[in-house]
Amino acid sequence: MAKLFESRTIYKRYVAIADGDLASQQEATAGTDGWRLIDLPISVDWPRRPLRVIDPQNGKPSQTRWRVMGFDAVAAGSQVELEPLTGRSHQLRVHMKALGSPIFGDRLYADVAVQAKSQRLLLHACSLAFAHPITGKPVCFESPADF
Repeated sequence: MAKLFESRTIYKRYVAIADGDLASQQEATAGTDGWRLIDLPISVDWPRRPLRVIDPQNGKPSQTRWRVMGFDAVAAGSQVELEPLTGRSHQLRVHMKALGSPIFGDRLYADVAVQAKSQRLLLHACSLAFAHPITGKPVCFESPADF
C-alpha cells in the first residue's frame, strides 16, 4: 500500500466546509465539469513546524483539484470536494487557506473566527480507490461525510 501512495496511483477525494462563498469565484474560471486546479508549491515553515507554507522558491510542486458543491449562507461556508493530485503534508488545508477560504475548525491554518465555526476540522476522506496490490482488481471505499 505504501508503494501505491508513493507512486500516486491511489485516487482520493475529500469533502470539506471552507469559509466564504467560493461558488461565485469558481463559476468564473471553472472548466465545463466544474473543477478548478490549485497549483501552488508547498514547503515546511521551519520556524513554525509542523506548519507548511506556500513557497514559490523552495516549495515542492503541489496540486489540488477542487469544486464547490454548495453554499450555506447561514454558516457562510462552502461545501467543496477536493482531490489531491500530489501528496504533501497538510496540502488540502494549506491550499484552501491560500484561496482565502480555510477549512472550518482548522486549528493550524484558520484564524480564530473560522476555527470557532466548528469544534473539529471539517475535512473528510469520502472516497479511496486503487488497484488491489496483489490481485490488481479495482477496489473502492466510500464514506459519506457527517456534515
